[in-house]
Amino acid sequence: SSTLAVWSASSRSDGVPAGWMADPVRPRRACETSARTLTTLPAGTPSLRLLADQTAKVLDGISDALNGLALLVGAPVRSVPRRRGVQLRVPDWLPSLVNAGRAFVAIGIVEIFWIMTEWPNGAFAITFTAITVLLLAPQADRAYAAAMGFMIGSALGTVCTAIIAFAVLPGLETFEAFSLAIGLYLVPAGALMAQPWQTAMFTAMVINFVPLLSPANQMSYDTLQFYNFALAINAGSGAGALSFRLLPPLSPAFRTRRLLGLTLRDLRRLATGHLPLTVNDWEGRICGRLAVLPNAAEPLQRSQLLAASSLGSEIIQLRHIATRLGLGSDLDAALEALAQGNSAIATIRFARLDHRLASLPGAGSGAPLALQARGSILAISEALIEHASYFDAGAPV
Repeated sequence: SSTLAVWSASSRSDGVPAGWMADPVRPRRACETSARTLTTLPAGTPSLRLLADQTAKVLDGISDALNGLALLVGAPVRSVPRRRGVQLRVPDWLPSLVNAGRAFVAIGIVEIFWIMTEWPNGAFAITFTAITVLLLAPQADRAYAAAMGFMIGSALGTVCTAIIAFAVLPGLETFEAFSLAIGLYLVPAGALMAQPWQTAMFTAMVINFVPLLSPANQMSYDTLQFYNFALAINAGSGAGALSFRLLPPLSPAFRTRRLLGLTLRDLRRLATGHLPLTVNDWEGRICGRLAVLPNAAEPLQRSQLLAASSLGSEIIQLRHIATRLGLGSDLDAALEALAQGNSAIATIRFARLDHRLASLPGAGSGAPLALQARGSILAISEALIEHASYFDAGAPV
């Protein structure tokens, strides 16, 4: 209730926390106090214990966000313990390997063409092939459209640069006139580059201008050199766009299925004990996959990934509690059914484990560990029932 009071007092009519930027310390402390209160709150049922623990976790997350906000505004911050051995998390290696293979093939083909033709500007073609392939590859299914826009922008930039270089600059003598001539091109193109429409095209028009123009104190108007250099830039951009057509990125549907499959594989390894992780490590791994989940993913697929995240966290927590209560063998039997892709059997065995926890001495009066374990079992059982088709996917018949 104290947290809700701070929230309502620091919010405007539109629901935006107005006082958080001015004083993030007070709501942070309110969240911390409320989280501690909820953690020690006496609970008589597993569902109430689960609700209190999950609410405390939400308040801890809000407190961390407010702690970062306090750092930004120069307010007193809470010390955060350092983690030992930060682990590199890659949600899925396959898209990166596909992008690396595409870059290798595209650059290799352009290099072979350069060697065979002894083209003087082949190195520039390789450079712009690499720029196009590496710069646009992270856009995944939008990469080809962006590469086409980049190629068109390179062509338009070549035409505009040729007009300025051979029609405008030869008639100018002062530095002010020179600056005005290139400013009339770069300022509008740079402004258009900042808007969301055809960003790749305007980016190419801007970044290719100076290399093509090659401004110097003593300008050289060598048309052969200019068009040879322009051909290298446009050929490299075209080769990069063609590489996305011939070796397209993985489709959003395929990437979504892979992320769900990798998560299910890790969950089963976690259930069998072959993937020893802490709760923070597990949630960080799944959050990384949620962050790269394609926008085309269906809401059901997102909920399945979230369910797997919650299920893994509860398994890690439940394993520690069951070991302390001497119920490790009962938990292992339920987790074995989960690892085999049989959610129905797993749910039955979790129900038996819940019955054993309820029959422990002192469990009826609200023993903290037993109630916490029963709350975890409740969350696991609900996730298994709601997403049985996902957790049973690929199970041996």
